[in-house]
Parts: sequence; structure tokens; C-alpha cells
Amino acid sequence: MTTWAIGDIQGCHDELRALVAQLGFRSDRDQLWFTGDLVNRGPRSLETLRYVRSLGDNAITVLGNHDLHLLAVAFATKRKIKSADTLEDILEARDRDTLLEWLLSRQLTHYDTARKALLVHAGLVPQWSADTAASLAREVEGALKKDPRALFDEMYGDQPDRWSDSLQGMDRLRFAINVLTRLRVCTREGRVDLKMKGGAKDIRAPFKPWFEWDHRESRDVRVIFGHWSALGLVRAHGVVGLDTGCVWGGSLTALDIDAADAKPVSTPCRGYQDISD
Repeated sequence: MTTWAIGDIQGCHDELRALVAQLGFRSDRDQLWFTGDLVNRGPRSLETLRYVRSLGDNAITVLGNHDLHLLAVAFATKRKIKSADTLEDILEARDRDTLLEWLLSRQLTHYDTARKALLVHAGLVPQWSADTAASLAREVEGALKKDPRALFDEMYGDQPDRWSDSLQGMDRLRFAINVLTRLRVCTREGRVDLKMKGGAKDIRAPFKPWFEWDHRESRDVRVIFGHWSALGLVRAHGVVGLDTGCVWGGSLTALDIDAADAKPVSTPCRGYQDISD
């Protein structure tokens, strides 16, 4: 059995199928872990959702910010399609409800305690252990199951921008969602800047990539994430970053998470978006 972790797909269905074939994936023995952002910006988000859902228990996927955006457009009253979105085919599909309900039931983290591996779309603030992140993810997932419209209508915003155990209600849920699906950089104290993007040269002190803080509580597990295409493949500081910018003309990358010296497997992507837009 091989467990492959795969980076952000963002609707690049043809590249996903090519990569899965390249891996020699077999449903009777293998599993695929997806870092989230299955949809949006690429040309075939509908087919991507259908394919990953069809994998059943062979696929584990966490929610990314683009997945949440799709759900917010579908379930909430305040979120609208953006000009760069490629989500209309899902929203107009005959199996729309089935696909959206499946996506809504995905988790924000997957914590494999036996492997000491945590799958998440974006990252963790230094104050969170893997157990803390998983517990907060369950709080958000509970709110999604109870009343998705209420959550999505209040989900967006960059405040609060620093973690505190005393956070409650929507502030607590919003901060958890922002960290798990949008985080790139933070301070030692866990203050986040969600607008800071680009590569390492674009980061301004006192911020650092979330995984570079050597005192972070999650350093005892391997964190597997996506979301940050400007960095490309990351294998340092006890983490694995797998967003290699498929939709921007980079590649779609997979890694055998059980082989310590595994080489990444990638397939080139056509580039459906201009990164300068």
C-alpha cells in the first residue's frame, strides 16, 4: 500500500488524471491525500470533484480556501462569484447537490496519529499543536453541519489576527478557518497577516513563514500542506509543502508520505491563469 499526498489541483482535472496514472495508483492498495483547493481557477472543477468523490475511501481531502469559497457561494447569501472564478459548471450541474454535500462533509484537517502526520491546506500558528489544530477543525466542522449558511455569512474577514485561548463564537471559528485555509506567515506570538503573499523575499519582519518558527507546538509531527505556490515544493523544518502551482503553469506534485527518501513525482501543467493577474 502506498499513500500519496497531492498538492493543490484547482480544477486541473486532466493533469490530475495524468499524475494518478503516472503514480500507478490502484484502488485495492493505495490511498491519495489531497491538500485541498480541489476547485477553481482551472478549467474542469466539476470533473475534478466528481473524480475525487468517486475514489471513496481511497481519497482523503481537506478543505482549502477555494473549496470554502465554492460552498459559501452555494449556501450563503453574501458571497458571490468572482470574475476569475471557474465554478459555474459545478453550480449548474445536475449532480450539484450531491457534490456540494460531499464537499461540505470534508474535514479541515486529517491527523494520522500512527504516522504522526497532519494534513492541512495552509498551516498552523506556533501556539497550536496538531491536537489543538484538529480539535479546532472539529469545532468548525460542527458549525458547518449545524448551519452552513450562518457560518458562511460571517466567515470572511481578517480579524481577529492573533490567537488567544479566550476567543469565542464566530471570532474563534473565523480565526481557525483563516489559519487552516489561508495562513502563510505569522509572528512568533501567533499574529497573522493574510494579505502577505509572494515568496520568501516578499516577507517583512516580524513575520516569517509559519513553519520556520522553531518553538511551534506542531514540530513533533510532519505537517503536509499546500496553498503557497510561490514557494514551490517545501521539504524542510519538518513539513512538506506540495503546492507547485499547477494552475499557474507549474506542475502537479505527489509524494509518497511513508518513504523517508521518496522523490516527488510531478506532471507538468498547461497554465490556465496568469500569475500577474
